Amino acid sequence: MGCCLSTTAAGSKSSRVSRWRSTGIVALRDAKLKTFPDEVIEMERAVRTLDLTHNKITNVPGEISKLINMQRLVIADNLIECLPGNLGKLQSLKILILDGNRISCLPDELGQLVRLEQLSISRNMLIYLPDTIGSLRNLVLLNVSNNKLKSLPESVGSCASLEELQANDNVIEDLPVSLCNLVHLKSLCLDNNQVNQIPDNLLKQCTSLQNISLHNNPISMDQFQLMEGYQEFEARRKKKFDKQIDSNVMISSKGLDVGVDK
Repeated sequence: MGCCLSTTAAGSKSSRVSRWRSTGIVALRDAKLKTFPDEVIEMERAVRTLDLTHNKITNVPGEISKLINMQRLVIADNLIECLPGNLGKLQSLKILILDGNRISCLPDELGQLVRLEQLSISRNMLIYLPDTIGSLRNLVLLNVSNNKLKSLPESVGSCASLEELQANDNVIEDLPVSLCNLVHLKSLCLDNNQVNQIPDNLLKQCTSLQNISLHNNPISMDQFQLMEGYQEFEARRKKKFDKQIDSNVMISSKGLDVGVDK
């Protein structure tokens, strides 16, 4: 009986790996994993998408660099504390989601992921972001909410394609002047921080900006309204709101919320 069960299990594993190879998609959500699966590493170039959400994985091995064709990596809600520098060798990676872990810092090699478009690492323990993040010129979305960040690096202003920056629920006091370089930035979310002012030219130079959320920060509405470019920003914000209404898009209870507490 034992041999039959072993043969059945082996056949099931073989079938699963065969399916992964044919689709390029490895989905192991809620699989009760404690370690990074060896059979995935062995697939090397065949992996395009890897989802290991909601397991108990504590370590990402350096051998992950073998998955050189991987475009999407999701390891949310695990127990990971650090990432290997070899992560930077995943040159095809476009989406990296690491929400809900125990990561306190990111390797400098992160900046080597030049094709990365989305980086989400909310609900971790980050105390700083590496300066090399400025090398991510194709990054469209950066989510670092719910961490322990006191500041954002000046280099973030070099993320030339950035459209959405989410950094709610940190302890950020100062914003880098380089944010003004982000001409494609549409949404800046900094609720529940310690921000008492934003760069003087932000509203003037970030000509795509449609949404700023600064609730529960020391900055006042009066300060915000006196900034150069405020009227143009306000016009863009209202235009976006009107467009949503015309398209019958559901509007949140905040509606035309100006994004700053009174």
